[in-house]
Amino acid sequence: MRLLNLLFGPFVAGRGAVGLLALRVLVGAGLMIHGSTKIQSPFNWMGAQAPVPGFFQFLAAVSEFLGGLALIVGLLTPVAAFGVVCTMLVAAFMAHGADPFVASGGGRSKEPALLYLAPAFALMLAGPGTLSLDNLLFGRRRGHQAGASTDTAHAPGTGAPERRAA
Repeated sequence: MRLLNLLFGPFVAGRGAVGLLALRVLVGAGLMIHGSTKIQSPFNWMGAQAPVPGFFQFLAAVSEFLGGLALIVGLLTPVAAFGVVCTMLVAAFMAHGADPFVASGGGRSKEPALLYLAPAFALMLAGPGTLSLDNLLFGRRRGHQAGASTDTAHAPGTGAPERRAA
């Protein structure tokens, strides 16, 4: 129960859930396409002379392809998003460390990795929303009903806002 509370905060409902669903589907599909060639030879997609060990190539291929699929359906979203964040940090600052943010006239740049990093980080923090398998599988176990809207109340004795199920 504690681990579920750590992984999943309150599930965002209403229009926010629709926005998170759209973000998950778009980013997840892009990641799956981006990782589709890597997952075909996951331990050697960089080639025989790659400076990156096969195990780390495997982690990148899995985080892009299977992580993208997990984001689309909203399954273990914080874990999948964390994998994508780690992969894109390595891609942006190690693989493309010397490259510009945007390459004028095409070419290698940090831009694609950072454009996947930002929404993955947002999904890692915000969660998948109520329109997800996470909510269906784990929302009820934590005492939240699937599809329940959230409201803001004040935590007792603190005056600080606390999000909880209505």
